[in-house]
Parts: sequence; C-alpha cells; structure tokens
Amino acid sequence: MITTGAYRGSDLFQLDHFRVLSGRLGLFEHARYGSPRIDHGYCLDDNGRALVVIARAASCGIDVPAPLRNRCLDFVLDAQQGFGWSDRQTADGVWRQDSSEDAVGRAIWGLGAAAAWWPEPEGRQRAAAALGKESGFASSWWRPPAYSILGLSTWYRALPQAEVAAGIERWSEMLPRPRQSDGWIWPDDKLRYDNARLPEALMAAGEVLDDMGLIDDGLRLLQWLIEQEAGEKGFSFTPAHGRGPGDPKPAFDQQPLEAWAMADAAMRAAEVTGDHAWITPAGVAVAWFLGENDHRHPMYDTESGACYDGLTEEGVNRNQGAESTLSALGAILAPIRPPRAP
Repeated sequence: MITTGAYRGSDLFQLDHFRVLSGRLGLFEHARYGSPRIDHGYCLDDNGRALVVIARAASCGIDVPAPLRNRCLDFVLDAQQGFGWSDRQTADGVWRQDSSEDAVGRAIWGLGAAAAWWPEPEGRQRAAAALGKESGFASSWWRPPAYSILGLSTWYRALPQAEVAAGIERWSEMLPRPRQSDGWIWPDDKLRYDNARLPEALMAAGEVLDDMGLIDDGLRLLQWLIEQEAGEKGFSFTPAHGRGPGDPKPAFDQQPLEAWAMADAAMRAAEVTGDHAWITPAGVAVAWFLGENDHRHPMYDTESGACYDGLTEEGVNRNQGAESTLSALGAILAPIRPPRAP
C-alpha cells in the first residue's frame, strides 16, 4: 500500500455534507450554498461517483453508514433500465430522460468499485451482476471507456477475472494515444474536463494487460498534463470552458473534479512505476482543495466535508453540490491505496 508517509487522509474525510445532500432516493445533484436543490433532483453521474467514494472509503477502513451508501447503490441499479440507462430522477422518483455516455461510464466506474469494495457481499454481487450487462458498451468519445476501465480495473485488482481483463482490453482500444509531437501531445485540440482520467485509464489498462505501451503513453500524457496545469501557487487547472495551446493562466472557473482526477492519476503512476516521486503531484492536487490554488482560498471545509463548486475569477462559487463534494472526498483518499488480491 502506497501512502504519503504521515499523510492522514482519513482525518480529513468528513461526511456531514454528504448526509445533507442525501435524499430518500440517492444523492441530490445541486446545492444552493450548503443546502440541496431538491427541485433539481438526482442524477446518475453523481451517484456513480458516490459509489467510487464509498467503496474507496471502505477499502481504507472508513465506514459510510448503510442508509447513505445503499441509497446511492440502489439509485445506480435502478437507473439501469431494461431499455437502457436513465440519467435524471425527480425528488419524487420520476425518471426524466435517457442518459449520456459519460453518465453510463461513470456508473460503470462506480459499479466496478462497488463490486470490489462494497462492505456487504450482497452489494458486491448486485454490482457485479449489473456490470455483466454492460460488456457491449461503447463510445466514440474517450471519457466513457476511460471511466469504464477505471471501474473494471478496480474490480480486477480485488478479484482478478479473465472476462474482466477482456472488457478492459476492449475498452482500451477506444482510448486515444499521445500525438507524436514535441509540443501539444494531447489527443484533443483542447483540454476540456476530467483530463487526467485519460492517462490514468491508459495506465490502469496497461497494468492489467501487462502492456508497457499503454503505461508509457499514460505516463507521457500525465507528465505533459502536469506541466500544462502547473501554476505559481500549486495547480492552476483547466477552466470549465477548456484550454488550448497558448491560452493564458490562470483561467477560471476551475473545477474540483480536475484536482481529483490529477490526484488519482499521479498515485496510479507511483504505483505502476514504483517511483514515489509521483506522489508529490498527487499531494499538490489534494492541497488545491486546502488552499494551495490560484487564490489561496480553501475549497474544502474540513469540518463538514463540503466543497465549493468552483474556483472563480472573483474567489469561489459558494454553492456546494455533489460533484464538487465527491471530488474532494475522493481526492483526499487518493494517496491511500487499497490492497491487491493475494
């Protein structure tokens, strides 16, 4: 298990705001300041992310109370309709629309984490059964297969299975590789969102498949991304509208999910290479939540576990929704790596 020595992420992990955002059917998507926007209902993306955080906490020996965790698992499983996934649900339980490919990928990511680390065997079995229905999932965009790989690689880490490795191999073929360039090597013309998930997924797939080409491409993209995201006071992440070659820094709004993705990817690099130097950028990404950012403004409330929705040009977006809060909780636990199957 790789850790950052004296780092005690479990001491920073607080669930009070998670409880505030929890409704009877799952985790509410949006908040107005610190209160859930009940009228906006629930979404698959955030409840999928919640499964990742809950399972990660369980792998670190941190218990998320059963009522909170089971609502999120039930939500994701209920969203997997017989005719396809649904994304959004009203507060009174009415499904409102079909899902995006990103949302499905995040659901698979969450279900893979749950299949590996859910506290109860029944929950692990339900998650595994749901994953069995998604072997044909495909996308022309890289994020959905990247999220899916992260889910299956987590499951494989806990319980190696040939069919899981086969799924990872199929999805890895949908991932783009670095451009052969000395300048802009990112496969897209702009950095957009959740950027570090691509190098992380390449490394995760390469580790399972024993493919050094995938790992090397992931490391190359991650090192380049770290250089692109470096700022004077820590990380200066890609803003919500994206960043292209030559765009100025700092730029806003910066989103917490970028810091979570960076923390996860850097820790993955430390693991696959055995080089603990990669732990440094992971720690810098976590520190972004604690005030090591362009405004020197804490994003995460260490008392409640709430996270602001963005770092803005003026300061912070004071709403504290599910995506941001889950990003902070996931990043805080990133340096504590779960054990592998014996």
